[in-house]
Amino acid sequence: MAEQWQDMLSTTHLPWSVAVPPHERGAVMFEAAVRRWWIDDLALVDCTCGPCSGTRTRRELSDTDGEFVVVLITLAGRETVAQGEAEAGLKAGDAVVWDSTKPARFAVSEPLSKRSLLIPRAALDEVSGRAWMSGGVMLDGTKSATRLLTSYLDTLSAALPELGSSSVNAARNATLELFIGALRSGNDLPTTAEARPALRAGMDRYIERHLLNATVTPAAIAHAHGVSVRTVHRIFNATGQIVSEVIRVRRLARAREELADSDRPVASIAHRWGFSDTSHFSRTFKAHHGSSPTDYRLLARADGSDGAPVQWAGAAVHRADRRRRETGVTAPQG
Repeated sequence: MAEQWQDMLSTTHLPWSVAVPPHERGAVMFEAAVRRWWIDDLALVDCTCGPCSGTRTRRELSDTDGEFVVVLITLAGRETVAQGEAEAGLKAGDAVVWDSTKPARFAVSEPLSKRSLLIPRAALDEVSGRAWMSGGVMLDGTKSATRLLTSYLDTLSAALPELGSSSVNAARNATLELFIGALRSGNDLPTTAEARPALRAGMDRYIERHLLNATVTPAAIAHAHGVSVRTVHRIFNATGQIVSEVIRVRRLARAREELADSDRPVASIAHRWGFSDTSHFSRTFKAHHGSSPTDYRLLARADGSDGAPVQWAGAAVHRADRRRRETGVTAPQG
């Protein structure tokens, strides 16, 4: 049973090494079930299971394709999640954020129902998520921003089967924004200079409004905010980012939306979003999203034709089969 549960968890979430307590006479048999949806390149996974434990060590980290941030929301039961020096005891309504690039462990002490949102770091970059992200961050379930995120995911999980590709893309972007909003409202995030977060937020908004403008540069951003170009670079470097890379990622995201929602030629979309060379655009798009612009458009159109909830994933959640498949996976019982 432990091996079956490990395979299921590793396929639908990320690679884990799992242990299940031995069955004792008269005790309830171990049961587990998982259901996964794709919100474009985000994965939303609901899971129920009995008492068990798991670890992500160097071996599991090396078996993970890509880098992810995972939001874990406890719906019922209790679980302990630890990463680095941070350890969180979760009960219904609590949430924690962990990083796929670092070792982690969990322990389920009683029958558990939980929901996980797996976000590729490439997607997080589109909303400047690195400015707010660190492993082992607790989301305060009493705060309005956290409740808004969790209630939205409740609604979204029920609505996904009826959504077409354009609606799924909008839902994906809303999910990212709500996640960042929940992170910003947390109490245990590392603090920086008081003015820096507000200034960075203003610069992000400026970039978003001027993406179609070829002159959106560090100098233009500095002029619009009354600071030096050096300050602009310092603000972005504080979160491990480069201004030009942030602009490029956001233009790729807008081009990606247009590929799914319009019939414009790829060359026209590339030019519209600041890529003068179509070949360069195609290479850059594939490197970032895992598929060429043409293939992405075909897959997005195919997924949107019947409102199916399983959307194409730009980044693999696991090295296993990448075909669009499961909307319900249940482990054998007993």
